[in-house]
Amino acid sequence: MFLSIFENRLDKKGRVSVPASYRAYLSSLGYNGIICFPSFNNQSIEAWSQDRIEKISNSIDTLNPFDEKKDYFATSILSESINLQFDSEGRILLGQKLLKHAKIKSSMLFVGQGKTFQIWEPTNFEKFRVTARKKSNINRANLKWEQKLNN
Repeated sequence: MFLSIFENRLDKKGRVSVPASYRAYLSSLGYNGIICFPSFNNQSIEAWSQDRIEKISNSIDTLNPFDEKKDYFATSILSESINLQFDSEGRILLGQKLLKHAKIKSSMLFVGQGKTFQIWEPTNFEKFRVTARKKSNINRANLKWEQKLNN
């Protein structure tokens, strides 16, 4: 899983090192990279494994092929996604489009989200974190343990 928060900086060539624990998790899944796209919900970058992006692609494929929603989702997620391979030192090159979306200049936070992670500009994330904490507290009763039936 992707857990915790790590801060890293862009190097002179515009690369950033992905946290070692994130790379190790991806490697255990058989991947040497990550799929990134601009977040719908926030000024952040979504980072997903190949199997996760395939799940969303399969979900999009279940929509009526002539429904405009299918085109909206495919365009907003799949066409905006970039497959980024790790170099020999575990770095990726995010590219200006993603960096601009997240308003990242040099420093960024890698924020674990369980099955995915996000990449944030630190000041923007801190504002979001405060809001998320308040809203999580208000909505905590909605989070329930999965009930398994014993047969």
